[in-house]
This record gives sequence, C-alpha cells and structure tokens, in this order.
Amino acid sequence: MSLYRNSAWFLKGVTEFTKNAFISASKRFVEKDLEVSMAGRSFMITGANSGIGRATAMAIAKKGGTVHMVCRNKDKAEEARADIVKESGNKEIFVHILDLSETKKVWEFAESFKRKYKSLNVLINNAGCIMSQREENTEGLEKSFASNVLGVYILTKSLITLLEKSAEPRVVTVSSGGMLVQKLRTGNLQTDRGRYDGAMVYAQNKRQQVVITEQLAKNHLNIHFSVMHPGWVDTPAVANAMPEFHSSMRESLRTPEQGADTAVWLAVSDAAATMPSGHFYQDRKMVSAHLPLAWTRSSSLEEQKFMSSLEDLAKSHQPH
Repeated sequence: MSLYRNSAWFLKGVTEFTKNAFISASKRFVEKDLEVSMAGRSFMITGANSGIGRATAMAIAKKGGTVHMVCRNKDKAEEARADIVKESGNKEIFVHILDLSETKKVWEFAESFKRKYKSLNVLINNAGCIMSQREENTEGLEKSFASNVLGVYILTKSLITLLEKSAEPRVVTVSSGGMLVQKLRTGNLQTDRGRYDGAMVYAQNKRQQVVITEQLAKNHLNIHFSVMHPGWVDTPAVANAMPEFHSSMRESLRTPEQGADTAVWLAVSDAAATMPSGHFYQDRKMVSAHLPLAWTRSSSLEEQKFMSSLEDLAKSHQPH
C-alpha cells in the first residue's frame, strides 16, 4: 500500500466512516424509506449471529420478513435466533449451519436450499473473516480467500436461479472501506507467495467482492446487485482481528445497527431499487469505489481474467 493511499484512506475514514459521520449523514436520510413491510419476502443473511449480520437480521425480522440465518457456529446462531424471535415477535427465522470457507459445502448448501425453498428475494453476503496468519481449509485453499471471495461467489452464483424466480430479487454484499487501498489482484489469489498480512489480504478480498458485484450485475439484469461499506463498526470481528485499531478508535466506532443501516436500506427500500445495479454504497448513497489518484482501477481485461480464475476454481471444487 502506498503512503498516499494509506494517508488518503485514513483521512477519509476519520471524516466519513465514524459514528459522528453516520449521525451527520443520517440527517439526509428519508425515514419513510425503511417504513415498509417485508411480510411474504425472504432474506438469506450470512454471518447473521453477531455484529452487522445480527443487526441486519433483527431489522428485517421486525419488518416481518422471513430470515434465513446462515452461520458457522450452531450454539451462537440458535442463541441469536432466540433473541431475534423474542424481540421482533417474528417466528419465521431459520438457522442454517455452514462454514463459508469450506468450498464444497457451500455448493452443497446452495443446492439443498434450492430444493427445499421455492423463493429467495434477497441474499445478503455479510459473513467475513480476517486471518492473523495464513491457513488453508480442508481443500487446500487459503481460508480468507475461500470464505470472503470464493464462498461468496459460489453461494451467489448458485442461488441466482432461485433469485430470478422470485419477486424483485436483490443481492447485497457487505464490503469494507479497506478495499479502497487495494487494486484488484489477478494472480497469487491464495497469497501463497510473499509475506502474509491478514488485514491487507482481507482488504484485497473486499476489492474482489466489488468486482464480483460489478460483473454479476452486467450479466444478470433482472437482479439488483449492490455492495456497501458499513463504516468503522464496533463488532467482535474487529475487536479480535484488529485490537489496536479497535482500542484506539473505540469511542468513534459505529454501533452494529448504524453499520447495518445501508445494507438494510439496500435490501428493503423502494428507493434503493431505483438506483443503478452493480454499484458501491455508503450511508445510503452511491459513492466511488476508488480514492482519487490512488491508481486502484483495473482494466476490463484484468477483471475478466479474475472472474475466469474464480469460475475455474469454483467448478474445480463442485461436487459431482
């Protein structure tokens, strides 16, 4: 990461990603955008047992939506489900256990879900992981990439046929402002060469999610795709993965509910559906996915090379 990118990103973060920045931005929010009933609509939310995912699930449950919580830890998921049912009064909350870093299992889960359920209106790709050191899954894939990128790609691609059969389908992916310091990488996707920096690998994964969103939006015109930055949010994941950042910025971090706000807006509001598909959002507004003069834009050739590599990897781990 260049010194310029780093400095420009931090300055942007301090002015746009904090709790105070959200409070300031919220003054232009249209309250009626979220005054909607989601009864009869179904939502799949990955990583829904804590942080932004849990706040998103709670908000949608309170609007009457059917929520499919896709989580890795059964005990934590069931505990979160019980809290959501109790607070929302909505019993249409279902738990599904899946580790997104286990690639074959993602394929199997998606196929099983399509057989069991006849519709899915909205997929919210929220789950993510930041690794402190390089680890591989049981299939020999680097875990951060497998979970944040390949798992998201497979789950989304597999569920497209179900989404397309459902009314007003949407796909919302929770990215991170950290991706602003990263240019798309088309090689070394497993980070098996060079030094492993977990935070930078995560930021690259989040850039890759933006490119996936842009490309899928071009190929599936009847689904509204969006990718968003929740701001700097006080979540267990941030506290565990970046303890120094968390402790130094704690007073300025957004609540999970503030972090989830734009994801919920993109998932449920009529206003969001009128916005162009495939774009990057922050605080209910379409924003650039690049810092000025940061040289993070990639060519269409680079993007196609990345998508082809992703498709090949996905197919090579598809159960037969």
